[in-house]
Amino acid sequence: MAETWVNSAQGIGADLHLELDGPGGRRAALIRALRDAVRSGRLAPGTRLPPYRSLAADLGVARNTVADAYAELVAEGWLTARQGSGTRVAERAEPLKGGPRVAKKAPARARGPRHDLRQGTPDASAFPRAAWLASYRRALQQAPNEVFGPGDPAGRRELREALTEYLARARGVRTAPGRIVVCSGFAHALRLLFGGGVLRGPLAMEAYGLGFHRELLTSAGVRTVPLPLDEDGARVDLLAGERAVLLTPAHQFPTGGPLHATRRAAVVDWARARGAVVLEDDYDGEFRYDRKPVGAVQGLDPERVILVGSVSKSLSPALRLGWMVLPERYVDGVLAAKGEREAWASVLDQLSLADFITTGSYDRHVRRMRQRYRSRRDRLVAALAEHAPHVEVTGVAAGLHAVLRLPPGTERSTVKAAAWRGVALDGLAAFRHPRTGMTAGDGLVVGYATPSEHAYGAALDALCGVLPPP
Repeated sequence: MAETWVNSAQGIGADLHLELDGPGGRRAALIRALRDAVRSGRLAPGTRLPPYRSLAADLGVARNTVADAYAELVAEGWLTARQGSGTRVAERAEPLKGGPRVAKKAPARARGPRHDLRQGTPDASAFPRAAWLASYRRALQQAPNEVFGPGDPAGRRELREALTEYLARARGVRTAPGRIVVCSGFAHALRLLFGGGVLRGPLAMEAYGLGFHRELLTSAGVRTVPLPLDEDGARVDLLAGERAVLLTPAHQFPTGGPLHATRRAAVVDWARARGAVVLEDDYDGEFRYDRKPVGAVQGLDPERVILVGSVSKSLSPALRLGWMVLPERYVDGVLAAKGEREAWASVLDQLSLADFITTGSYDRHVRRMRQRYRSRRDRLVAALAEHAPHVEVTGVAAGLHAVLRLPPGTERSTVKAAAWRGVALDGLAAFRHPRTGMTAGDGLVVGYATPSEHAYGAALDALCGVLPPP
C-alpha cells in the first residue's frame, strides 16, 4: 500500500506544488491539480490522500473546498473513498506512459516566398471589409428564422435572384433563379456534375489548364481528351465523340486568349448536333481591360451550356461561394447529387453576397479592382520593356495573370532561379495536359494580382532580376 501523501516537503510524500490559480475558483483549480498529479504519476494508484482538514490547512483554503474537490474526483473515478480507509487514488487511474505530458511548442511556420507571383488569387489586402461587413449585418438582421435551420441545397432564393439579374447584365447570361444552384466553387461543381453522375465522360478540355481539375476528374473515373490551342483559342473543330467539353472562353487559362467568335458558335453547334454539353468556366470573366468583357457562351444556348462562376477571383477564395447556371434537364440531378441539405456554402454568406450584389457594392468593387489590376498589368509590361525587352507578355489584357514568353529551353532554369531568389511563380509547362502533343513553348505564368499594392514594385524588380538573357 502506498504511503500517505501531504502537500509539503516535510511530509512523507514529495511536494506537488499545487497551484490554485486559474478559471473556476479554488475548487476547480484543486480538481485540475489533483487530476494532473494522477495522470503524470506523481500520485500513484493506491496513494492515500490527507484528510480534508489537513489539506485545507496546508493549502490555506476552506475545508468544504477540499471536500467538494474530493467528492467530484470520486464521482469521476479518479479517487475512492471508504469508511475507515480514507480517500485514495483509484487503482485503475493509471498514469500516462512516458511521464507527464508537456505541450509541445508549435513548429515555426516555414517562411513563405519573399515575393508571391503565383496565379489564382486576388489581392487579399483589397477585400472590401467594411462593405462586406455592412452587407453581412443587414443580412443577419433581416434574415427570417428559417435561415438558421437546414439550408436549401439549391441555395438561398435571394442569392439566386440577385445572380440572375447580375449575370444577365454583366455576362449576357440567360437564366432564371430556378436554374441556378449555389456551390462552393468550380471544383465543387465538377464533383457534383461528374462525381454525382449528372455528366459522364469522355470530356474534352483545353490542352493547357489546371492540373487539379484534371486530377479531380480522373479520380471520378472521367477520361479527359486534350484539345490543342492556337491564336483563336481551343480547336473545337477537332471535337468528335466526346459527351462534353470544358472551356475557359472569356480568357483561356493560362495562355490568355479568348475563344474566337466563330469557334464560340461552332462549339454550340457541335453540342446541339451531338446531344452534348459545353461546360463554361467563367473564372475571371469580369476582368477585361482593353474593352468591355465578352459575354458568356451560355447566352448563345442556355440548354446546351453549363456556366460555372464564383467569387474566388473577384472577392476572395475564402468565401467558398460559386454557382452553376444549368440547363433545365440537369437541375434535378445536381440537386440530388448535392443532397437534401446545404452542406457546403454558408447560408449567411449567401445572404450577404445577395445584399452585396443588390446594393451595388459588388459592381463598385469589381470596377475598383479592374482599375487596380489593369494598372498592375501595365506596370508589368513597362518593367519588362525596360529591363527585359526580349520577354513578351502574351494574351489579351484581362484576368489576374499574364504569360511571359521565354527564350527556348530557359523555362525550368528560370523557375528554379526565381525560387532561389524568393520569387514564387509557375512555369507554363506545369499546366500542360500530360497526353497532349502540342506545346505552347517556354513561358512563365505570373500572377500580378497576388501581392499587396505596397509589395508589388519590389516583386516586379525581383522578377526582372531572374529573367534569362536574350
